[in-house]
Amino acid sequence: MKPTASDRPAPLIALIAVQALCAAFFVLDVLSDVGPDGLRALANLHIAIEAAAALGLVAAVIFETRYLLALLRRKAHLEHQVSIAAGAFNDVLLEHFERWKLTPAERDVAIFTIKGFSVAEVADLRGSAEGTIKSQLNAVYRKADVSGRGALLGLLVDDLIAAPLVTAADAVASPQRS
Repeated sequence: MKPTASDRPAPLIALIAVQALCAAFFVLDVLSDVGPDGLRALANLHIAIEAAAALGLVAAVIFETRYLLALLRRKAHLEHQVSIAAGAFNDVLLEHFERWKLTPAERDVAIFTIKGFSVAEVADLRGSAEGTIKSQLNAVYRKADVSGRGALLGLLVDDLIAAPLVTAADAVASPQRS
């Protein structure tokens, strides 16, 4: 899947950078306003408001940076889990195809069907007649001992759910962060 603009953190990073610059400006402005008078100058309402705004911006920049980093870690973790699940589904699929002794054409038709293509679309993609695809699809259903597309998907998903997605070696190599 191709990443979209929302998958990239650049706009958030730019916003955080602008906020950091604003915070730096306010902090420097407060420091120059306070000058040699020190804390007594903070009694001035204008300077006190600027100092509060500067502290608020600094706190927001820190919070947003930490939150963005946490989101990026979470996204990487989820992408890793999806790749594990995709690999596991592929393994389950290939294991069943071997057990059912599907021909290469039947495998192709089964994969297109699992992906949700119609008989007409599969026929177009494979350059075959719809009757041929229906015949191959019926052979897949017969060899899998299922009644149709839904039952085929159910069988594969049931086996995927029953299989552990993470092996002990994977868990040691990539510990989960909280």
